Amino acid sequence: MEIDVGLGPFSAVVLAGGRAARLGGVDKSSVELGGRTLLARAIDAVMDATEVVVVGESVPTERPVTFTVESPQYGGPVAALLTGRDALLRSPPWLAVLAVDMPRVGPLTFARLLRATPGHDGAVLVDPSGRRQLALVLDVARLDAVRPDHEAQHDMALHRLLAQLSLAEVVADGDEHRDIDTWSDLRDLAE
Repeated sequence: MEIDVGLGPFSAVVLAGGRAARLGGVDKSSVELGGRTLLARAIDAVMDATEVVVVGESVPTERPVTFTVESPQYGGPVAALLTGRDALLRSPPWLAVLAVDMPRVGPLTFARLLRATPGHDGAVLVDPSGRRQLALVLDVARLDAVRPDHEAQHDMALHRLLAQLSLAEVVADGDEHRDIDTWSDLRDLAE
């Protein structure tokens, strides 16, 4: 089901390398919801991407993806995002970024985000209260223009990087904004 939003091709980075401290250190990408791992769901969400890079430990996947890890590991979402961007073989104009723990995000979410980008440097999914989530699309050239050097990107707050970009905010539809940080989050989304 390829979704044409008229903005050309996009690549994708799935952020799957966090510590998951509130889940007791369990690898989030391997957690199952409805019989599918969170990683499989995230890869499905970016199925229309020309290329997918997963920032996290390599595991078998149903679809071809490239795996990479940031150095040093656990540098935070900015380091992971930029490590994933650097691992791309090609550089389409748009980059989709998704945290592995957002199982309700799908291809239609990214189609809505891409449609919201004209006049902006990208678009970000926001929850009903307006809080930005880790599901977004970015203009690759603008991201490259504002990216910090290798040292500065580690432990940099994502909002500091994104504050340099004009992002359209797209309100989540249903549970798209929900993420899994705790076991109770997983139970709630499974119901």
